[in-house]
Parts: sequence; structure tokens; C-alpha cells
Amino acid sequence: MTDVADRGRRASFGFIFALALMNSISFGIMIPILPQVVKELAGGDTASASVWNAVFAACWGLMQFVCGPILGMFSDRFGRRPVLLLSLFGLGVDFLFMAFAPTLGWLLVGRLLNGATAASFSTANAYLADVTPPDQRAKVFGWMGSAFSFGFIIGPSIGGFLGEYDLRLPFLAAAALTFANWLYGFFVLPESLPAERRARVYDWKRANPVGALRLLRSRLGLLPLAFVGFLFQISHVVLPTIFVLYTTHRYGWSPGILGLTFLLTGVLGVITQIFLVGPTVARIGERNTLLIGLAAGAAGFAWYGWADTGWLYLLGAPVFALSGFIMPGLQGLMTRKVEPHEQGQLQGANQSLSGIGSIVGPPLFGFVYAWSLRGGHPEGLAIWLAGAMLIAALGLAFAAARAPARAAQPAG
Repeated sequence: MTDVADRGRRASFGFIFALALMNSISFGIMIPILPQVVKELAGGDTASASVWNAVFAACWGLMQFVCGPILGMFSDRFGRRPVLLLSLFGLGVDFLFMAFAPTLGWLLVGRLLNGATAASFSTANAYLADVTPPDQRAKVFGWMGSAFSFGFIIGPSIGGFLGEYDLRLPFLAAAALTFANWLYGFFVLPESLPAERRARVYDWKRANPVGALRLLRSRLGLLPLAFVGFLFQISHVVLPTIFVLYTTHRYGWSPGILGLTFLLTGVLGVITQIFLVGPTVARIGERNTLLIGLAAGAAGFAWYGWADTGWLYLLGAPVFALSGFIMPGLQGLMTRKVEPHEQGQLQGANQSLSGIGSIVGPPLFGFVYAWSLRGGHPEGLAIWLAGAMLIAALGLAFAAARAPARAAQPAG
């Protein structure tokens, strides 16, 4: 029976890994193309396109904030499979909107729909928590992170290549990939949460951001850990927000060098998440793995903000890559603290907090970077601010994760 269960877990993980990989490739395809489509629909006005990009990001984050807990509770009550399929379908429809939208308004509709249904990664994590023993979860969460890194190595290359022929073609390719994944999941993916382990009722009082926070408060040490994740999510936004502007202005990097840098950091991320997370957790535990990741992330940000040449910047990449320890260690600790029928709600709460980070982070770091340039302040100020957030998260994690994690431990 044990061998059968192990084979079942491996098969389930294989599908979920493929789902995460295909999703991240689909997202990566958009990176070099979406801003150009937005600019085209904005009449070629770069400033207007920048405003619309910010609107899209904020609205997507808002929908994540509102809908994440709803989908998380839904997966606890009715199973992970329907939520994963719904998320994939919503993503595919969003890609079709981006392929055919005649106006910015229609493009926004697609973004709102995707934000409302985009629970694939959080529900996938709940799925893996269902089928993975607690002491193995950090390792598989690390592998899931590697799928994300793989996608952002492969996706932009595909998007750039197809975009040379037609700006809308990459979105059609992403839609085809997503719907193929949906069909495969519809016919093959088993349910990971048996009926007897599901929540007995769908509680609307908890299926909202405020209700989701009650779960975080109801388990000893869970809310501080969630806030560690929240600080990480905000800090993590700094590079997507200012990286291109920062490196082209400070170092004079060309698009080719930017592409090679994406490749380098993606490869380092994959190495960290596949080959280092599992052995590190096995040797020193989830808590210490989390602390190392936070310290490495803060040190990497400090280096990036200080480096006054492009070569010095790149030398900090191996250190920053160890920030890939953060989410596997954190997720491993957090999933131990809730019951099986609460894993979806936990992931929904985390997704809601991530949505806030997606709303707050871009304008915060964009404003700080603009202020540093206009006021003659150090150019790395925004990156140092992100590093300071990780230092605060490190102190909080050091205290919050001190006690051994036990499943579903009430908060007094």
C-alpha cells in the first residue's frame, strides 16, 4: 500500500509541476509583449501606456485580494480539482482577451477575470500539502518554485520570438498552451482532498479577506509568519518594477544584456530550488532555511543597491539566489499549523496578502526610485528599502518560528 501511495503522490506531483511550469511559461510569454500591446492600444503614447500598466497591475492585485480567500474556501469545501480547472480556464480566457481586445477597456476586462480566477499556484500548493508528508513539503514547494523560474527562462524567449511576427501571436500560443493543460487536467487530474477531510460547510464569513485573517490569528505563530510572507511579497516587487529602468540608466545595459541577466538569474533560481532547498531543509530544518533565505535576500538587495558597475551587480546574483529558500521554508512551516480542510483557506489568505503586495509595491518602489533620481539621492534607495523589509521579516521570523511547529495548534 505504501508503494502505491508513493506512486500516486509522484504522479500527482508530476501533473502539478507540469501545471505550474506551463502556467509560468504562459505568463513569461507576456513579459516582452504586453507593454507593447498596451502602448499600441494607447495610441503610441508611452506615458499613457505606463499609467495603464499600473492600472492593470493594481486591478489584478485587488481581484487577488478579494477573490483569493473565496477560492481557497471553495477548494477546502469542494476539492482542489475544480478550483485548479477554473483557474486554468480563466487564464486561458484572459489570454484570448489579450489576443483579440480592440481597446484598453476590453484588455482590462481580461485582466480582472484573470485576477478573479488566478488561484492556480496557491491551490496547487494546497494540493501538494494534501498529498505530501509534512517533513517533505518544503522540498516540493522548492521544486514548485523552480517551475516558476523555468517558465521565466523559457517564456520570454518564446514571446520575443513570436512577437517578431505579430504582437498578438504570443497570446494565442499562451492560450493554446493553457487550454491544453486544462483539457489534460479535466480528464486526468485526480482530486487530492477526500470528501471526509473537506470542510463541512462553505462559510461565507471566512471566505473573504477579513475572514481569512481570522484563520491566521487562530493558530499560534501563524499570523507573524504570514506577515513575513507579506513583507517578502512586497519587497519582491521592487525588481520587476524598476529593474529595466535601473540597470539601463545606471549601467547602460542593452536589451541583449538584460536578456542574459534574466537567463542567469533564472538558472541560479532553478539550481537553488531544485538542488539546494531539499538537502538544506533536511539538514537544518525549515526555520533555519527560512532565516538563511531572508538574510541572503537582504544582503543581495544591499549589494544590488550599492554596486556601481554592471559586473559588480552580477556578482551579487548568487547570493540573492538563496532568497529562493524563503517561500519553501515559510510554506513548510505554515502548512504544519493548519488542518487538511484548512489548507485551501491558508493559501487563499496568503494569496490575498500577495494581492495587497501587488497593489502597494509597484507605486511605492516606482515613486521612491523617481524621487531618488530627481532629488540627487542614491539610485539604489528603492532596492535598499526592499532589503530593509527583508531585515524586518528576518527579525520577525526569528521570533515567530522559534517554537517547533505543530499542526493546528490553537492560539490560546
